[in-house]
Amino acid sequence: MLHWRSWLLTIALLIPLTACGGEAPSGQGTGARRLATILSRGKVICGVSGELPGFSFVGQDGKYSGLDVDVCRAIAAALFNNPDEVEFRNLNAKERFTAVQTGEVDILSRNTTFTMSRDTSTGLEFAPVVFYDGQGIMVRKASNIKTLADLKGKSICIQTGTTTEQNLTDQMRKRGIAYTPVVFEDVNTTFATYAEGRCEGVTADRSALSSRRTTLPKPDDHVILNEALSEEPLAPAIADGDASWSNTVRWIVYALFKAEELGITSQNVDQQIKSPDPTIKRFLGAEGDLGKGAGMDNAFAVRIIKQVGNYGEIYDRNLGSKTKLNLPRGQNNLSTKGGLIFSPPFR
Repeated sequence: MLHWRSWLLTIALLIPLTACGGEAPSGQGTGARRLATILSRGKVICGVSGELPGFSFVGQDGKYSGLDVDVCRAIAAALFNNPDEVEFRNLNAKERFTAVQTGEVDILSRNTTFTMSRDTSTGLEFAPVVFYDGQGIMVRKASNIKTLADLKGKSICIQTGTTTEQNLTDQMRKRGIAYTPVVFEDVNTTFATYAEGRCEGVTADRSALSSRRTTLPKPDDHVILNEALSEEPLAPAIADGDASWSNTVRWIVYALFKAEELGITSQNVDQQIKSPDPTIKRFLGAEGDLGKGAGMDNAFAVRIIKQVGNYGEIYDRNLGSKTKLNLPRGQNNLSTKGGLIFSPPFR
């Protein structure tokens, strides 16, 4: 009998042969090769920021943590039964897309906004959104800046190569507010310049502002304005045209959502495997054959939940009330609780 990992590799290699006449459907061959390459290599190469607490950050012990990191760890758990079989590569905003396009990384899991232009013209394909965000502006409390209008004539630090630069331009232009952009390529330089008082505000996704605020000498001296400049759905991305790799990533992310929907956690998953509920039985691979179509075996969800947790556990561990960020779930709650997070059916 084939070892489960050898079985996965066999499935990955056979997927391109399923089309009529033995030819792979358009875009599917590349994906199968990518998945087979990853399985043969024995690890996933994941592009992250590495500098954003709560999302991807390298601790003093050299270990990575964060929501974006845990997405990659979930993939490793599903494919290798080991969430540590990940090689993380720190990428800045400018180089992140090239790293995916050239195959330097298997997946980009780096607080990246899912937009139409990126989806259609950069050679990327996005996985499900893992965090719904919005752009904001952080200022010093002592500045008495309360609204965007109060920033008239002020300087604002911005990182180039991101959606924030265009969003700020559009919103200030629409409101007729003149300001001075102070633009940097490096995110650390952007926030260091703000911390030094060389600009009166700094703009980024609100989650990034909350994260960066925790690293400032006196976090309580800074506030994030209530006004949101945009909607920023953040999602992992892979190279376009990789159909089977895309299926694998997509359903691993959905498994995180579905586990929370079904009340399955890292603590009770062993008991849930014995559940008589047919939905749970299919999801955990106790019956049916769902994993095969996504290039995995049927127990992939069990490995993910046991070793990494469901989406709620990941959120709480990295961003929740017991962390420095203390970000309310809000729109990142399950749809059954008023949020936007949900999974298509596992059937």
